[in-house]
Amino acid sequence: MVGFGPADVPPSAAVKFVGAGAAGCIADLLTFPLDTAKVRLQIQGELRASAAAGKGSAVRYRGVFGTITTMVRTEGPRSLYSGLVAGLQRQMSFASVRIGLYDSVKQFYTKGSDHVGIGIRLLAGCTTGAMAVAFAQPTDVVKVRLQAQARRPGQARRYCSTIDAYKTIAKEEGIRGLWKGTAPNIARNAIVNCTELVTYDFIKDSLLKSTPLTDNLPCHFVSAFGAGLCTTVTASPVDVVKTRYMNAALGQYSSVLNCAAAMMNKEGPLAFYKGFMPSFLRLGSWNVVMFVTYEQLKRAMMAANHNFTAIP
Repeated sequence: MVGFGPADVPPSAAVKFVGAGAAGCIADLLTFPLDTAKVRLQIQGELRASAAAGKGSAVRYRGVFGTITTMVRTEGPRSLYSGLVAGLQRQMSFASVRIGLYDSVKQFYTKGSDHVGIGIRLLAGCTTGAMAVAFAQPTDVVKVRLQAQARRPGQARRYCSTIDAYKTIAKEEGIRGLWKGTAPNIARNAIVNCTELVTYDFIKDSLLKSTPLTDNLPCHFVSAFGAGLCTTVTASPVDVVKTRYMNAALGQYSSVLNCAAAMMNKEGPLAFYKGFMPSFLRLGSWNVVMFVTYEQLKRAMMAANHNFTAIP
């Protein structure tokens, strides 16, 4: 058997909370260049419009690997990890809440019952997703802004560092600027959380009941990959609008709906699926790394706790 075996004692809420944050950070470290490429592709139509209006030139990106290659060539390899610090801050607060508290919220809604229907799973996913956004939104705004800014010779950068981004946004746009895009982000994460966690939960339960697979790495891998695919398909339109709105200059869009309408009018319906391939590559790989790591971290921490308490 590969990895740690299922624990005899279910992991506590604290173990799940810490394990989810740590697993989210590990997954981000491994997949961050794909996320940065996704952001650049999502805002590309916006950059072309700015260039056409005489507000600078826009680098054209083609596909996920073409985007990564272009960024490395024009900005250097470090550009792929722009916003990483904010990304890790986001995962420690965001993944901990939306994933780590999912089982606890699910148990709260079922009042301890063993029967958990799809409605309860969806409700628990929406709840922890909304809680996570309310708590971690500033880190997401800063991450997107840093990922979106291109490093080009002779061109001033909006933000010099993660701390500078927090300070500049708060100074120029007010504290509310750090919570910019909260509405589309709540919508996105309600969709992502429900699809991701509920699909993982459902596929895993189905595999354990209907196949010879046990609660180990192969089962976790298949469940996570399926969750990543379903999540990308359902969440891409909201994700693109969220990214455009968060990255927009002050006053560029009057509302989230105005941002979506402008995209539809100027770029057509396919604009809502810009960056789909890097989104899938990123979410698919992120889900696999995160869920497999999360399951193993939970078991490792429970085993360590058991060994510690067993010492006389």
